[in-house]
Amino acid sequence: METTKLKTEHSVKLTSAEIGHLWTIYMNDSMSICTIGHFLSQVEDEQIQSILTFALTLAKAHIQKLQDLFTEEQLPVPDGFSEQADRNTEAPRLFTDDFYLFYIQNIGKIGLEGYTFALSTASRLDVCEYFTECLNESSKLLNKTTETMLNKGVFIRAPYIPLPQKVEYVQRQHYLAGLFGDRRPINAIEISNVYFNLIQNQLGRTLLIGFSQVAQSKEVRDFFIRGRDIADKHVEIFGSILGNEHLPSASTWDNVPTDSTTAPFSDKLMLFHVSALISAGISHYGRSLGTITRHDLGMMFTRLTSEVLAFAEDGAKLMIKNGWLEQEPQSADRDQLANRT
Repeated sequence: METTKLKTEHSVKLTSAEIGHLWTIYMNDSMSICTIGHFLSQVEDEQIQSILTFALTLAKAHIQKLQDLFTEEQLPVPDGFSEQADRNTEAPRLFTDDFYLFYIQNIGKIGLEGYTFALSTASRLDVCEYFTECLNESSKLLNKTTETMLNKGVFIRAPYIPLPQKVEYVQRQHYLAGLFGDRRPINAIEISNVYFNLIQNQLGRTLLIGFSQVAQSKEVRDFFIRGRDIADKHVEIFGSILGNEHLPSASTWDNVPTDSTTAPFSDKLMLFHVSALISAGISHYGRSLGTITRHDLGMMFTRLTSEVLAFAEDGAKLMIKNGWLEQEPQSADRDQLANRT
């Protein structure tokens, strides 16, 4: 894939939003190069290999463009991750080919959300064009992955419901109820939220199972085990919601890691990866909370969000303790500047 150079408008400074999103994309793509590069070195299925190759090509192109932009804007290039420091090329396979496909599909969804948000907050034309390009590339990757999963018969569809026969309006306040007494059936938007979060927790659970087997630090392993158990519990909760509504659950999807105990990645990379998924999960729960109307589901998402927030904080503390948390660009500390000696 041809790597084009970003055309920078030097007369217009980057905004805080643009800097923040560009920094985040760089960090995530540098991690992806290590992760997908390892997957690619061990994949056997040719169709899945093609998708991994495309994903890796995109990540490398993004990194090159961002390095050029940071240099032109006289911004420090983030350290991020490197294959030399954060990937063990001699490590045996930890995940299966089917998981690689599942991983790319669901990480692709997170990427689409991130690029959409980045584009919506950008103002400089060259940056807008870059985010648009990333968004289009991610859409192509997601569609290609979905097509492959459908062809292989491994795509997990959201539950079907009867097609509505007419337009209806809510007539009673009972529509919002759910804590006590009879509950109305779950609606299509609520089903979508429950299903989406169930799938994302399945991804997190499988990664955490694998990472907990191979992390070198006991403290990091224990953190991954805790996350595995949280994800497993959330999968069960979401699955039971669908089951109680007599809807099929995607919780039957199961693709466990191998029994390898040799780490393919550094503890730093794996902890960052998990923290990024936690951040995305909190965002997904918040979005769900804003679109559902049944009170019991709202309270459930509130409770689960609180649990994940506590887990995220402990993950950040663990990264700080080990000196692994690269600081995002931030505004000036005006009090410190004013009180200098």
